[in-house]
Amino acid sequence: MLWRVRANLPDRPGALGSLAHECGKSGVNILRVQVFPGRSSVTDELVVDAPEGFGVADMVGLMQRAGAESVVAMECTEAALDDQPTRFVKAALAVLDQPATFPDVVAHLFDADLAPAGGHEDVLEMTVGNATVQIRRSTSFTSTERVRGAAMAELVTHVLSREAPPAPQSARETAELEYVATGDAVAALSGGRVAGRASVAPAAAEGDPWPVDMWVDPSWQRRGIGTRLLADVARMARARGAEEIVLTAPSDTQAVLPMVLSAGLRGRIRMVGETVSVRIAVSELRV
Repeated sequence: MLWRVRANLPDRPGALGSLAHECGKSGVNILRVQVFPGRSSVTDELVVDAPEGFGVADMVGLMQRAGAESVVAMECTEAALDDQPTRFVKAALAVLDQPATFPDVVAHLFDADLAPAGGHEDVLEMTVGNATVQIRRSTSFTSTERVRGAAMAELVTHVLSREAPPAPQSARETAELEYVATGDAVAALSGGRVAGRASVAPAAAEGDPWPVDMWVDPSWQRRGIGTRLLADVARMARARGAEEIVLTAPSDTQAVLPMVLSAGLRGRIRMVGETVSVRIAVSELRV
């Protein structure tokens, strides 16, 4: 049976040797070790093969006999044996191909979740432009992992900053584009034809974000219309007393993250299943 174990060991010579000795006495085979240096202790993550009948208490006891503290042990699959540098390269390739999938990719990379699961969880927060992505898990993130997460976020920011929307079909089309606000909605019009629209509705419960519905004609996408509509509807929601708005879209939608960054808004991004949602604070916007 395979186990993934995290534990803090004293930062001194022989500490890892003592752990290996205890594993050997118990018939536990160490298959992979990853070391995260700290100030006064070292966090070791091990994937081990334990005899049948080994339970969480047995694994924790083994680690503690070797002098380990803050032990977390859980069963795992052979996927835990994947080479870590290779995992990071594959994650970087996935982000380069589809930057909007960054929240889901980085959560999988660190064996974490995007949505809170309840109970005590450590949070790793990464900043992409003005947007904040949070992932969380029961085991603490090491300083090394936080640096890695920041580097991945920097990669996404760099990729998105290099993506420039294609030029409009004609200067006349751009000049004729008009933004009209009515009630709780704003529309982008070109010669009376709707090129895009966005609307906001009050939250279902007090304290919840106000939901935003947005649509841009495919022939008008990647010309900054969504960015302008989002900025306008955010100020509209603020004028009506909203503190936050939330925009949801299919997880394969490539425009959401660039649109939020281009609008200059601060958002918190989550990806759950087939949906990506962005909660945007509007309390500080001028109306």
